[in-house]
Amino acid sequence: MKKKKRIIGICGSASRNSANLSILKWIAELDTAYFDLEIIDDLTELPHFKTELTDKNVPKKIVDFRNKIANADGIIICTPEYVFSIPSGLKNMIEWCVSTTVFSDKPVGLITASASGKKGHEELKLIMETVQTKFTDETTLLIQGVKGKIGKDHKISDKNTEIALKRFVQNLNKW
Repeated sequence: MKKKKRIIGICGSASRNSANLSILKWIAELDTAYFDLEIIDDLTELPHFKTELTDKNVPKKIVDFRNKIANADGIIICTPEYVFSIPSGLKNMIEWCVSTTVFSDKPVGLITASASGKKGHEELKLIMETVQTKFTDETTLLIQGVKGKIGKDHKISDKNTEIALKRFVQNLNKW
C-alpha cells in the first residue's frame, strides 16, 4: 500500500468564516486514500515581510512555515479575490518564501473561490508559476459566485461545485 501524501492546505482568506476555509475542510473530509490535508487558516500569524530578514535572523514562525512547505508532498491554495488580486496575507506568505526554493517543483492545486475571482485567479497562477511550482489546468479551479454555493452550515450546497471539486481532487491525486 502506498504511503499517503502530506498536503498543506493554505486558506488565503482573512475571514474566520470564509467559504475558502469551508472548501478546504470539505476536501480534508473526503475519504481519500491518497493524501492527508493539514490546513493553515490564519496567515495573519505570520509577521509582515521584511527583506532584511529573509535570509538572516529569519523569524521562527517563518522558519517553521517554510519547513512545512518544504516537507509537504504538495500544496493546495484556496483563496478569495480581494480588489481583483490575491489577499495581502497570501502575498505576504509567498514573499517570505521567494528567496528560498521551498516552492520549486512543488505540485500545487490552486482554487480561487470568490464573487468573480477571474483576475485574482490569473494573478495567483502567475505568481505560483514565478516561484516555480508545478500545476496544470486540471489542478486549478475558479469557483465564481461562491457565496451562493456554500450554505450557512459551511457545506457545499451546489451540486456542480461539488462535482468540480471532486474532479479537482482526483486530478490532484493523479498529479
